[in-house]
Amino acid sequence: MDKRAEIRAAARERILIKDGPYGTAIQRARLDEDGYRGDYELDLDQKGNNDLVNLTRPQLIREICDSYIDAGAHLLATNTFNANRISQADYGAQDLVHDMNVAAAKIMREAVDAREDGVPRFVAGAMGPTNKTLSLSPQVEDPGFREVTFDQIKEVYREQATALVEGGVDFILVETVFDTLNCKAAIMAVRELAAEMDRDIPLMISMTLTDLSGRNLSGHTVEAFWNAVRHADPVAIGLNCSFGADQLRPHVQLLSKIADTLLLAYPNAGLPNELGEYDELPETTASLIKPWADHKRVNILGGCCGSTPEHIAAMAEAVAGHDPREIPQKDTKMRLAGLEPFTLAA
Repeated sequence: MDKRAEIRAAARERILIKDGPYGTAIQRARLDEDGYRGDYELDLDQKGNNDLVNLTRPQLIREICDSYIDAGAHLLATNTFNANRISQADYGAQDLVHDMNVAAAKIMREAVDAREDGVPRFVAGAMGPTNKTLSLSPQVEDPGFREVTFDQIKEVYREQATALVEGGVDFILVETVFDTLNCKAAIMAVRELAAEMDRDIPLMISMTLTDLSGRNLSGHTVEAFWNAVRHADPVAIGLNCSFGADQLRPHVQLLSKIADTLLLAYPNAGLPNELGEYDELPETTASLIKPWADHKRVNILGGCCGSTPEHIAAMAEAVAGHDPREIPQKDTKMRLAGLEPFTLAA
């Protein structure tokens, strides 16, 4: 079977577990600036450049990956959230983007392939939203202004996706989507790459909400977002970051009813405190996501900001033995999206 078929087969057997964030784990390692920089001669301060750690401290990334596998993770996402030319320009490390992504993918691939226990596991190449937006102007006085073009964003994603595939990922995960147009640029980039390589490169897509009403920053509701990206035939569609599981629950429930593919959900470990830290205990997170499994709302569960291997282990234990969500039959109605969804009556 190809990887698209393999993960669907695995998801029919159980609720799959995704790993947690690498940024949180790297922060716990308390690296100093030299720990991030390594031997690279870069002009800017590299402290906080988590993606560079793939090159300067690969063993640390491997240890984090292994800890998530030990916690029960089946889907491992590369430590490449900001490993794109736009985001890395803030560190003056944009010329290292290719190497960062290849290294990250190889670390994950080797960690997954080293486990010979018969448990199906997969590697997703993570592509974050960049720090630019195509839908909104950064200048209040000039609503038509854009810092980047669609083609520029597409090429940035194309470069990253190419390196991730070279490193051996099974899927491309376009995650934390706050701007649907950025996401469409990523979709086009991966589709063009797949056509050039004459192979299937399955996509996973995960939206992030910016308020409790259930919209992303560019204004799409959850259903409108699904209408806008379902043409990409993603192997999984989901929600991540934004809030903790309690606040994300109604939006997961809505998406679960309408998406005719695997549903992926990985909330934060609650909401941050006044210091920006996450206090939610693993058992609390596990108790909040368990009803999603009880009611067969999800296929893949994991953790986002603030989550640790302990959170992932608690989640895995909470949903063990539960039947996965049944994928709804494909809807053939014409479904369109402005900021709101629109369905053309048959």
